[in-house]
Amino acid sequence: MHSVTPPKALTGKSRKAFWMKQLHTWHWMSSAISLVGLLLFTITGITLNHAAEIEAKPVIEERTAQLPADLLAGLASKDGEAERAPLPAPVAAWVADTFAVKVRGEAEWSADEAYLALPRPGGDGWVAIDRATGEVTAESTDRGWISYLNDLHKGRNSGTAWKWFIDIFAGACLVFAFTGLFLLQLHAAKRPSTWPIVGVGLLIPVLIALIFIH
Repeated sequence: MHSVTPPKALTGKSRKAFWMKQLHTWHWMSSAISLVGLLLFTITGITLNHAAEIEAKPVIEERTAQLPADLLAGLASKDGEAERAPLPAPVAAWVADTFAVKVRGEAEWSADEAYLALPRPGGDGWVAIDRATGEVTAESTDRGWISYLNDLHKGRNSGTAWKWFIDIFAGACLVFAFTGLFLLQLHAAKRPSTWPIVGVGLLIPVLIALIFIH
């Protein structure tokens, strides 16, 4: 195995070369990790900024079914007072299979019905079960791919795994930005325009915020 020379043993140009190599390594690795995410969040940043101009055409689908009598008995036995609690496992499995939806979260219970909201990226949905008759109504709304990607940008109803992805992606972007900043510092002596350009990049949003945002 090749040993890495510690920074303290380096002097002058060799120390600069050591850190240059380290910064370039972390810079390209973080850029590779965050590349696809940056493209996604950049494109959806534009679509969100022009959300009022991009017309969405929601597709709404409503379906009905009859809950089997044995499952209905389980619902009727629950306390009639309003509360929030998950659907019984057999009922949840039947709803998921019948309407091809992911049943998760807590339902809202009343004396008359059990209502389960099923929000998701790019759409919405709900299931209502009549506790007296067993009639089940399910509605699904699909707002299209642009809405789906916009909701991923905001982390809306996207689940725990996507939340973790956003955190990891944001960390990679920070590494990319800070290593880029240090690389600018190392190259600034030979590139006099470096800091003026960085300053312009800071000044533009500050001026817009101060002058045009009220």
